[in-house]
Amino acid sequence: MTRFTKITASIGPSSESETVLRQMILGGVNVFRINFSHDVGQVQGKKIDSVRRISQKLGLPVGIMVDLQGPKHRIGNFATEEKYSISPGQTFTFDSNPEPGNSWRVNMPDADVIASLKVGDRILLNDGKIEMQVTDVAPGEVKTKVVRGTEIWSRRGFNLPDTEIITSVLTQKDRADLEYALTKNPDWVAVSFVQRPEDIAMVRDFITERTSAPIKIMAKIERRNAVTRIAEIASAADGVMIARGDLAVELPFEQVPAISRQIIRECRRLNRPVVMATQMLGSMVENEFPTRAEISDVANAAYLRVDSTMTSEETTIGVHPLKVVETMDKILSFADMDAIEHFNDWVRTENAPENDWSRSVSSMAHLNHASAIIVFARDTDSTMQISARRPDVPIVAVCDNNLVANQLCLLRGVIPVYTPDLFALRDVNAVAKMTAIKPGKLVIVDGDEVSLRDHN
Repeated sequence: MTRFTKITASIGPSSESETVLRQMILGGVNVFRINFSHDVGQVQGKKIDSVRRISQKLGLPVGIMVDLQGPKHRIGNFATEEKYSISPGQTFTFDSNPEPGNSWRVNMPDADVIASLKVGDRILLNDGKIEMQVTDVAPGEVKTKVVRGTEIWSRRGFNLPDTEIITSVLTQKDRADLEYALTKNPDWVAVSFVQRPEDIAMVRDFITERTSAPIKIMAKIERRNAVTRIAEIASAADGVMIARGDLAVELPFEQVPAISRQIIRECRRLNRPVVMATQMLGSMVENEFPTRAEISDVANAAYLRVDSTMTSEETTIGVHPLKVVETMDKILSFADMDAIEHFNDWVRTENAPENDWSRSVSSMAHLNHASAIIVFARDTDSTMQISARRPDVPIVAVCDNNLVANQLCLLRGVIPVYTPDLFALRDVNAVAKMTAIKPGKLVIVDGDEVSLRDHN
């Protein structure tokens, strides 16, 4: 295994054909993200069906992550589709009046947003290109002063970095989308615009009321409030996605790299997988080759020991989705091997207890120069804990449950194998040969038992 960092790829018009999906899996994609912000459930369901068919034909576990749109806020419409002039210093009003807007006011459809705003709060529109500051609040109306921006137009999205919005993390659309998605048995559900651990609890309750399958929940960190409560949110969720795009709007952009490192450390401490997202190879939406800065960005994610990097527009609307996967695979593979050779940090996982058994497993593999760690995984727990210690050898997870194998596709350094027969037989040598593990010592984890064996 030359690549430990996994690849999560978003599916869209450029990549939804079964031919392309098959090539992407063979090229190195481990998890596919289905973005429910676009298209209705039935359309997205066909993509899930396609991935499942291909995965079964290839005999390779592949994870499915359903990504809910969440409470994405937008302003209302203006009288025409033209851009309307605004100027710094002027007053601009957001209100509950459904009438078309103009250069001085526009409808804000979300009553919960108007109710949550307070004097001094900032409203950032159009990815932060427009900034307004609240100067007065009244029932159904918020007055602001324009700080930055010269043009505004219909349906602009906005961020509220200073405001905790009193709203449900599951919109009516999300509930309908998730209800449908659960009929397709996804492996992960990504929850957008999480602000508090209670948001995760709400989604978990929604899922458990509808299925007994242990579906994993991914918390997307894209709001300032989520960063301040990252430990609580990560503990409540099963994994974390660092959504750097919205984070760089909600927070000063120069802080995002440091905050990302903080989130990664916290996830490793709590045994939670972490995904790095947003514009990793953004220039490849149109170009065949990445920029030098993008190459460094992807490599740096591997050096930071994230579990997975993620593509967005690069593989949904980009002209070279297969080239994107090939490029990301090359960068991650080289960086992973370089990190293991020169920067291995298996002995200093931040805040891991000295008696942490998963730390002992990683230590045993390292000190005995083992070729691999083999885990007989009835669920994800043991494998997730070992992966969080970032051992310098592959972790082969032998599963008798297809859902568990698919969920483990996201985890750094894990090779999931769905083989009920070998799981029942505990045939270590057959597993090692199947996964092309080189001869040498193997660390075997089977429930509470940990042993060392030779593999020839």
